[in-house]
Amino acid sequence: MTWTLPEPMLTTPTPEPTLKPGWAAEPKWDGYRALLRIDAGRVMLRSRRGTEMTPAFPEIVEGAAQLPDKSALDGELVVWEHGRLAFERLQGRLQRRKTGVARTAGEGPAHFVAFDLLRLSGTDTTGWPYRRRRAALESLFTARELTAPWALCPSTTDQDLVGEWLTWTAVGMEGIVFKRLDGIYQPSRRGWLKYKVRETTEAIVAAITGTPAAPRTLLLGRYDQDGQLQYTGRTTTLPQATSRTLADLFTPAPHSHPWTGWTFTAGWGTGETPDITLVQPELVVEVEVDVARDASGRWRHPVRLHRPRTDLQPADVPTSATP
Repeated sequence: MTWTLPEPMLTTPTPEPTLKPGWAAEPKWDGYRALLRIDAGRVMLRSRRGTEMTPAFPEIVEGAAQLPDKSALDGELVVWEHGRLAFERLQGRLQRRKTGVARTAGEGPAHFVAFDLLRLSGTDTTGWPYRRRRAALESLFTARELTAPWALCPSTTDQDLVGEWLTWTAVGMEGIVFKRLDGIYQPSRRGWLKYKVRETTEAIVAAITGTPAAPRTLLLGRYDQDGQLQYTGRTTTLPQATSRTLADLFTPAPHSHPWTGWTFTAGWGTGETPDITLVQPELVVEVEVDVARDASGRWRHPVRLHRPRTDLQPADVPTSATP
């Protein structure tokens, strides 16, 4: 019978980073979730949603020669650059032609951070408890003396170490994943818990989607050190009551708006261009953000609006990194 890669096991959010008895914790990486299989020397690299990624990561394919045949791993593709996880280095890999992929891989090679073992030398390990899969994964790294592009994801049952990991946000670590020590690998099931580090901060509303009378989302900016208003992110969809309240706080954009002529996409990985209405960049809002940012400091995920800060002026908002 032919062995096929299972669907990935998934997470569900948890509000507290507390390590409970009978559970282990791992850092949550800011990269591409990927499942890897090697069979008869043929390598398959698949995304969480089933996209074939093998041609986009030749450095991983080449490195698979270090692994035993008929084996499979679950993990995260990451690029480490200038002391941080550079998610933007992964963007566009899937759309590049072969020559472009080779050049990009040379400039910013990816690593595969393995956090689970799905198959080992022909043995399906998904029915093993996590503690056994983890021990086998560690033994694989030790016995094979695996080197780049392979990296072993840390795992702990020590709450103090979890607390230390939560201080790694500056390098792009997003949070913590919790896994039952006796839990088997359940494809498509949300059996793991995920805690994402979030913080509140301020930004300036400079544009909206929707209409001025019923804004749908807010496009946010911050001034850089040169006094230029830079785009820094967008909110999630606003509740109707919040939308009505904010509509009274906007002022029509002047002719000299700093974003005149700019275009925006609907989000990472899409070329869709939403309809944007520019507004006077004077309203300050408080938002909740996670730690995933690109090289320019922009928030990579939509942020949550907490409240308008009519008591603050744009000069009170932290400055943006210069792109």
